[in-house]
Amino acid sequence: MTWTELLRSEMEVTYRITESLMELVDAGSLAWKPSDGQNWMTTGQLLRHISTACGSEMKGFVSGDWGAPAGTSADSSLPAADQLPTVGSVVEARKGLAADRELASRELCTAGEERLDREPTPAPWDSTRMPLGRRLLEVIRHLDTHKSQLFYYLKLQGKPVTTSNLWGI
Repeated sequence: MTWTELLRSEMEVTYRITESLMELVDAGSLAWKPSDGQNWMTTGQLLRHISTACGSEMKGFVSGDWGAPAGTSADSSLPAADQLPTVGSVVEARKGLAADRELASRELCTAGEERLDREPTPAPWDSTRMPLGRRLLEVIRHLDTHKSQLFYYLKLQGKPVTTSNLWGI
């Protein structure tokens, strides 16, 4: 199996399951967040983050364009959860996820197998050099982690989700 085949397979599964979990979010729950602890994103903020979690990071690794506004850097520390942007609707989040999926697919094609296998790639937040393919796999895992977070948000909101929903079975 090549890097391209592995990454495409992981992307397909992760995006499919994430989309199916997004379909279970009620429009009225976008302001909900866990009541215990602190620094939690609202459901709307989580959906916004999920809808940009993979493709834009892949673009950063493949092209070097991290999309950081002028005067800032991609390695700037993350803001507190209450300062993160949110979505206005579940429909907006689902459209964002579809666009992110298209971007991730384009970037994977742009990278090419040779670069995926051999190009030593540090991250703005981690100077460790590892193959580009490994970095892109980490990006897909980033989306997968937030997919799991959405699953638990739904569970805590009383939605009848099971491990079948989490694993797309």
